[in-house]
Amino acid sequence: GEASLQAFDALAELCLERDAAFLVVAGDVYDGAERGLRAQLRFRQGLERLSEAGVRVFVVHGNHDPTGEGWSAIRSWPEGSVVFGAERVEAAEVVRDGTRLATVHGISYPRRDVTENLSLAFPPAPGIAAPAAPETASDVAAQGGGSGLRVGVLHCNVGGRTEHAPYAACSLDDLRAAAIDYWALGHVHTRQTLCESPWVVYPGNLQGRSPRGSECGPKGAVVVDAEVDERGGRVTGISFEALDPVRFLAVDLDVTPCPDLGEVEVGLQAEADRLRAEHPGRMLILSARLVGRSALRRDLARPEVPDELLESLRDGQRAPGPARSAQAPPPVWWASLSCEVEPLLDREAIRERDDLCGEILGLVDALSGDGGGEDAAALRRFCLEAFSELPESLDNVPLPRLPDNGLLPLLKRAEQTALERVAADEDGVAS
Repeated sequence: GEASLQAFDALAELCLERDAAFLVVAGDVYDGAERGLRAQLRFRQGLERLSEAGVRVFVVHGNHDPTGEGWSAIRSWPEGSVVFGAERVEAAEVVRDGTRLATVHGISYPRRDVTENLSLAFPPAPGIAAPAAPETASDVAAQGGGSGLRVGVLHCNVGGRTEHAPYAACSLDDLRAAAIDYWALGHVHTRQTLCESPWVVYPGNLQGRSPRGSECGPKGAVVVDAEVDERGGRVTGISFEALDPVRFLAVDLDVTPCPDLGEVEVGLQAEADRLRAEHPGRMLILSARLVGRSALRRDLARPEVPDELLESLRDGQRAPGPARSAQAPPPVWWASLSCEVEPLLDREAIRERDDLCGEILGLVDALSGDGGGEDAAALRRFCLEAFSELPESLDNVPLPRLPDNGLLPLLKRAEQTALERVAADEDGVAS
């Protein structure tokens, strides 16, 4: 519960350690419109620390915390802190010792569902026509921002990423067309640099929030180094600083060499020890996936086994011992365990058999083929025919709309399930 607050405290400390000229927060300061009071107060306290040290802070609000929705307990912000409004792109300068280091441009979301391309409201690069509605830009922005590094702060979806909502969707070309040297972007939680001319950077979030892929791995902030002279500003490099006190990680264990479930547990605990050494000083939340090919597939298929194995892993981390000292490593928590182990099946031998299993493999071979167009069409016809023969009890169950490239993996899973069940019946095991 404290992780996100501690990560923001660490961000403020990083700014002070590096003597940062300014800090950019690119939206979704809070998780929802109904913002908790502790989070708001903690955020303001961090800005006060930075203000006292002469570090300016520039903030935009995104789809999770739009300016026109929810409750705000803060009516005023510390000196040097700028929260950009939602009516137009605004601009603010960073000046030290009489030198303009940067001009920062930004715009917040007035509501959650912002679908217009906000990047078009930023000042255009020289030689590019101004946007159709220039009144959306501030006076400073319309002039191109003056000297110093030109920074754009925007919460958006670049390139139509389907794994993220299309809020303020824009293209890389849209961003390149603006008079901006460095785009500080929010919305996408996976850290990535999309371009270096100009720089277009998603720093990701400060603290992972779940075992989802985009939330796994180190989380933190991007530190930007820049130079400024009479011609303007330029970025000389960027680096990542991890700030998350709690880290979500995925663990894959190949169980092929494991003789029994006891060795599976030993292997998973060894992975936890390895990851603890690789990520020192942080609590780890692990999601395990068992893979490989093994006769243990039947044991792992028993309904109670995955949950009991997961609980045993947790017990191992809670094992009694000396009282935890201040030097003890942070804890490890096993969040989930999934099984994708394939059975030990000799497919070549099965293909030669004149029985049901041989027919199943022959059918799958004929439908999968080499992935050509005729095979894809045959596979789709087969699936449509199979769906049409489902029991009446499933008439009201909505079936997923699968693209052609999603049918082959489904066919392979069906093959595996069918072969396992036939093998279980032959052994007299209920399936």
